[in-house]
Amino acid sequence: MITPSRSAASRPVNRTTDLIYGLDDRPHFAAAMFAALQHVLASFVGIITPTLIVGSALGLDHEIPYLISMALFVSGLGTFVQAKRIGPIGSGLLCLQGTSFSFLSVVLSAGFLVKSRGGGPEEILSTLFGVCFCAAFVEVVLSQFIGKLRKLITPVVTGTIITLMGLSLLKVAMTDMAGGVGAPDLGSATHLGLAALVLGTIVLLNRFNVPVLRLSAIIIGLTLGFLVAWSLGRVDFALMPDVPLMSVPVPFKYGFSFDLVAFIPIAVIFLVSPLEAAGDLTANSMISQQPVSGPAYLRRIKSGLLADGLNSAMAATFNSLPMVTFAQNNGVIQLTGVASRFVAFFIAGILVLLGLFPIVGAVLQLMPKPVLGGATLIMFGTVAVAGIKILSEAGLHRRNMLIVAISLGMGLGVAAVPEVLRELPKALHNIFESPITVGAFCAIALNLFLPEDAVDDDVTEFDPEASTVRVLQDADAEPLMNRAVAEGNRQT
Repeated sequence: MITPSRSAASRPVNRTTDLIYGLDDRPHFAAAMFAALQHVLASFVGIITPTLIVGSALGLDHEIPYLISMALFVSGLGTFVQAKRIGPIGSGLLCLQGTSFSFLSVVLSAGFLVKSRGGGPEEILSTLFGVCFCAAFVEVVLSQFIGKLRKLITPVVTGTIITLMGLSLLKVAMTDMAGGVGAPDLGSATHLGLAALVLGTIVLLNRFNVPVLRLSAIIIGLTLGFLVAWSLGRVDFALMPDVPLMSVPVPFKYGFSFDLVAFIPIAVIFLVSPLEAAGDLTANSMISQQPVSGPAYLRRIKSGLLADGLNSAMAATFNSLPMVTFAQNNGVIQLTGVASRFVAFFIAGILVLLGLFPIVGAVLQLMPKPVLGGATLIMFGTVAVAGIKILSEAGLHRRNMLIVAISLGMGLGVAAVPEVLRELPKALHNIFESPITVGAFCAIALNLFLPEDAVDDDVTEFDPEASTVRVLQDADAEPLMNRAVAEGNRQT
């Protein structure tokens, strides 16, 4: 195991990028605006799509424009907080905050739980935002103990949970590709053709070595699918809901409710998300030529995770889903050579302005389900693959294979055969009906119970407690940075 020397803690890591503007530089207006627009384009779909999926799946049609507006609005506020660094809150990096795909499965489960009890749209949203607000403080607390958390939530646990999240969401994507729940012509050739067009466009654009095309692949695919669907008469602008000229952010507009059964699986994801965010912040520090070891680095990570948790609480307050630090924007920094945190203020302004005009959400609400499904299939599949990659790097030796096999088997098994929980007490039945909860508890329990094997795996280990990034068999920080940046695309 090779650890960076103590003297390296006080200076930036290898200059792996040629930055035009460093972290504390102030670009002129044109350069800052151009860089900000690229960040917004790279993350726009990632910000709005989770809200669009949740709204469509839970039948919240009339609320979708407002919810999308609030997703953009709070992403702007969160980005400002993260870059500004208000006291101990915020990493001070060019980190864009956006709605997280990681919570989709558990949020949908909570929404369907309320819906099954006869709850309407307002009751569903009241419970979702109330539960997410409370669960966000799990990350707030854990942000100050990230080093200790690493011993409980290891890569094999994290990889298993992320893989399970991706796999459990594929059913939603496939249903949309076929036309959506309740479609009279479910699985028709037109639906499948539209989904295939979007899917094929995204794959084709990702084959090019032009960064702009790859960053814009999902936007281009969705736009093309939308236009073709419109030409086929599958989009009717006459059905666009009446929306006001501006969206007024109203704290807890739908009320505040709490449900313990819905809270537990969402809290579990908040237990895991700090580790993912820590990796993204580390990659961003490397690209921005900032130290990745030492007390200053550790303070930056803790402050960034604290901002992540508080931003998620703020998102729930303003009627949006939990937020995370977006990793794909690390690639934009490499592309533009602009790492200045002042660009984040421009990004924040653009997102807030977009969020104040609900017409954006109203147009997106008309997106046909097969078009959306063609894109989300890739997104959800990428989440699962990201989890598999974490598992492969953790080393799939005998102990880890046993943990993964049992945890995935239990989680997916409960999803496939929910009747297996029929004889459990109602309280336990409600808690463990979520495959994420079952898989997470199994992975954590087995990880604590099974002894570590004496093996030497090629693995990158993030160790904030020791204030180092340890890279086995390679002292250079570039491989970790490149891998983190590449994996960042999983959120778009």
